Amino acid sequence: MAESTNNKLNVLMVGTGEYTTGFVNGSASTSDKKVGVIGLTMFDLRRRGKVGKIGIVGTNGKKLGAIREHLNKNIGEVYNMDTALDHTSPADDQVDPDAYKAAIDQYLSPGDAITVFTPDPTHFAIALYAIQRGIHVLVTKPAVKILSQHQELVEEADKHAVVVMVEHHKRFDPVYRDARAKALTFGEFNYYYSYMSQPKRQLDTFRAWAGKESDISYYLNSHHIDFHCWALEGKAVPYRVVASGSKGVATSAPFNLTENTEDTISLLVNWRSTATPGHEGVGVYTSSWIAPNKSEVHSQQRFHYLGAGGELNVDQAHRGYTVTNDVSGHGHINPFFMNYAPDEEGHFGGQTAYGYVSIEKFVDACQAVNAKRLTPTDLDQRSMPTIRNTVLVTAILEAGRISLDQNRAVEIAAAADGRYTLV
Repeated sequence: MAESTNNKLNVLMVGTGEYTTGFVNGSASTSDKKVGVIGLTMFDLRRRGKVGKIGIVGTNGKKLGAIREHLNKNIGEVYNMDTALDHTSPADDQVDPDAYKAAIDQYLSPGDAITVFTPDPTHFAIALYAIQRGIHVLVTKPAVKILSQHQELVEEADKHAVVVMVEHHKRFDPVYRDARAKALTFGEFNYYYSYMSQPKRQLDTFRAWAGKESDISYYLNSHHIDFHCWALEGKAVPYRVVASGSKGVATSAPFNLTENTEDTISLLVNWRSTATPGHEGVGVYTSSWIAPNKSEVHSQQRFHYLGAGGELNVDQAHRGYTVTNDVSGHGHINPFFMNYAPDEEGHFGGQTAYGYVSIEKFVDACQAVNAKRLTPTDLDQRSMPTIRNTVLVTAILEAGRISLDQNRAVEIAAAADGRYTLV
């Protein structure tokens, strides 16, 4: 097991894909995450003295040599940054879907941490294995696909007193944070609409799981559903979900994905005020992965919030910064999520971008809990995106999947013990 390096947090990154490394299908991603987010941030946090040892574990060790080369060339050489990995697994000639177990057991000690950026159905088993060994967990969204599993993780996190956070980075976008603060002054909630999309080429990026292991609602709607749940925390609860989906593009040439793959999914959710009898609101969350490949942004992202005393509109995709060149044409740029420009010394300089901040907040939380300056309950009470504070996101997402599969409305019922069930 790795020994603690002073107050530094040892981290094992579980998952070797786009968000962790920026490496997809044998080369750098063609998206806006060409060098990833998790790995780059952890390497920089190590440079800044917050992170100690860094490891990575996947399922296919045959990719790891190319990934190490990619990290060194596209991060190490660009930012004069140490991208050395203290542990990699499985071995470079092996394939092992359970490699994370041996890596956690051999590489980590209680109080260390993992990040989980793997296909949706694998989150639960990986997170549970780590939690039960006293390891802190940062899991990508959706945390899990099934409400009962989410609530089990809440109970296990409490039992083992570890930090379990969901990487809902929009909570750290200054525009979204300000919008939430204003929404809280609008009185009773009435209507919310969100839309988020990605270009068709992502169907190739996600071919291994799209339509088989998860859907576009779990992948994209999770962003704005969490924001809405966060904005209504303690004010209203969802109680009914009806979902609709469109098909035909993903299942046709050139993609030819499984016949169950929806192109676009909309969830219609009824919310009930917890403060004022008779007040109800409606949320509509729409996501798609068949947007044009030549769109001016990689991801359209926007929402509209209406309360009894005011309304607001957020267009996250268009921040007033455009770039036009001979290679990629015209595009709107969002350096507020991840700013990949080097600083004046040539190091990575994007520490204030909210994609980075969401990861640093997790590292800081783990260090504070390890030092007994905070407890995981304190993080719940601070409205951080903990596993406890994100239960309703999973409830809505699973209810939407059931609604699509069974062609019916699904009720979200709250029990006396605080648990939720889907009816």
